[in-house]
Amino acid sequence: MNDHLVTAFDFNSDELIELFDELPFWAAPFGLKLLENVRMRKNSTVLDIGFGAGFPLTELAMRFGKSSKVYGIDPWEAAIKRAEKKIAFYGIDNVEIIRGVAENIPLGDRSVDLITSNNGLNNVSDLNKTLSECSRIMKSVGQFIQTMNLSETMIEFYDIMEEVLKEYGMQTEIDAMWNHIYRMRKPLEELVSLVEQNGFSVKKVIKDQFNYTFADGSTVLQYYFIRLAFLDSWKNIVSEDKQAEIFEIIENKMNKIAEDQGFFKLSIPFAVIDSEKI
Repeated sequence: MNDHLVTAFDFNSDELIELFDELPFWAAPFGLKLLENVRMRKNSTVLDIGFGAGFPLTELAMRFGKSSKVYGIDPWEAAIKRAEKKIAFYGIDNVEIIRGVAENIPLGDRSVDLITSNNGLNNVSDLNKTLSECSRIMKSVGQFIQTMNLSETMIEFYDIMEEVLKEYGMQTEIDAMWNHIYRMRKPLEELVSLVEQNGFSVKKVIKDQFNYTFADGSTVLQYYFIRLAFLDSWKNIVSEDKQAEIFEIIENKMNKIAEDQGFFKLSIPFAVIDSEKI
């Protein structure tokens, strides 16, 4: 019998439970759209930028199979260790992890058939340099496909924050809020233009959206992923001595909206940018 037909999973294993069904809700909607549009071909060399704890790196490696080589690059050591644990547990042997940043990719010129990034390029320090590196390592007509949440992400929260800051006459903080959004999430037209300026032809842009719905505004601010990924940057818009006061008013306004409509919604619009090396 072929090895891959042998199944000996221990469903009471602590390790299996630790690694099973742990993919963040945040990453999955972007990643599903990305994977739907990846050109799956044997004998490919693939690079996944910003794979974090292993998605979509492990998924790509398993789907492309043993004829392909899949690299992942990320600087987050704690997440890399978790990804390595998954790779070992799943028995994946066609992956090589690069501990580093996408502004300096240690792969040869024109050596890669496919580059993916599932919401990873939002977090690089120099987007233009990263796109230049992607262009350098990409083979002619290679596919470069990325997902990015857009500048209108969680606009429901930002609209309320702006309203509260206006009430307090805090124009400097309003400017800081919009500058923060611009740094993290460029307008889609600007993203497409940057990709094209770096030697790619954008073949299609797929827009989509998912929503987080909450019982009220308080649960938004208590939600684990909000506290992990967003709350610090929101707080830092306001001086520390004003944070408690401002955020109490924001929370109350969100709660009032939830009381009126039965829930509070945060919308997450995103795009898949599918391009090809010229």
